[in-house]
Amino acid sequence: MRSRFRRRGHWLVRTAREMDPASLLLAVVQILLVTGAFLSFLAQSEWLLTFLYGFLLAVGLGWVTRQAMTAKIVTFLMTAVTLLTLGLIAAFLVREAMPAFRQIGLDLVSPFGSNKWATSQNQFSLVPMIWGTFLTTAVAIAVAAPFGIAGALFISEIAPDWLREIIKPAVELLAGIPSIVYGFIGFTIINPYIGNLFSINPGALFAIGIVIGFMALPTVVSVAEDALSAVPDSMKDGSVAMGATEWQTMKSVSIPTAFSGISAAVLLGIGRAIGETMAATVMISHSRRLPEPGPSNFFDSTETLTTFIASSYGHVTPGEIFWSTLFAAGVLLLMIVTGLGVVSQLIQQRMQRKLRGGQ
Repeated sequence: MRSRFRRRGHWLVRTAREMDPASLLLAVVQILLVTGAFLSFLAQSEWLLTFLYGFLLAVGLGWVTRQAMTAKIVTFLMTAVTLLTLGLIAAFLVREAMPAFRQIGLDLVSPFGSNKWATSQNQFSLVPMIWGTFLTTAVAIAVAAPFGIAGALFISEIAPDWLREIIKPAVELLAGIPSIVYGFIGFTIINPYIGNLFSINPGALFAIGIVIGFMALPTVVSVAEDALSAVPDSMKDGSVAMGATEWQTMKSVSIPTAFSGISAAVLLGIGRAIGETMAATVMISHSRRLPEPGPSNFFDSTETLTTFIASSYGHVTPGEIFWSTLFAAGVLLLMIVTGLGVVSQLIQQRMQRKLRGGQ
């Protein structure tokens, strides 16, 4: 494994050594042009279009004369630009959020502080927004994970071919519905129903979590179904040949084998739930406070990190502490999503070790 990654890590050096002078010159020109375009964009220079057109011209020339080499260079450059962009976004968020952390300190995110958001009193706490994000995400996953995995099992293992060809595109079509449509449905139907059923205020986090859960459902179903379909038929046939029922085969063979893909599907659903903005913005009451103690107020409305940013942006002057707290909320969201990615990789590695017979 290490030797394979070592070979991949030196592919650019080997590619450069194998190039003739004309190919090497063309590759260097492409790298310099895309670097110039990227730096011009960061500096907001008028040279951006010049470098960009030059890069496209060099790529077109290379594609006609040396297609394989050009494909390698372009894919490498696009990957490098993507990673640099991600790094710059993270650095920008941290830089803009630093004034809030310097002035407010850990009280900005600590549950042991004031836990109040009152700009008139110079009190800034993201704890109510963190609570709202956590609660809506928990409800959404309680909806999307079991329904999504059950739907994926039915499509992959139980449904006949003709029914599978109908259900899977229909489920994926749900992902194409704009989130604002879900928000208006939740605002006009779900909000009043949940409010009357549980005697809670409109815009309750429970109702928002249900709507977001159904929005994340297509993602969980699609990714989990792909993972289950990738399980070799020989493993399933062997289980059935040993006398296991279809359910026992699904429970003991299909799900454990595809567990890394299923967990990735659930984590993608969590990411969708955490990052959802418009549907929650339409439904939520934008009350930036923690719910009052008591079981009946547990799901009472507050604010989420995404709705906090969406509802505040444009109404705040850059440079204010309020402005900086918006970026602090963005840093928290970035950390949460990064943590989910790390957990997903750890789960995948663990399942791969188990499938190979390791511990």
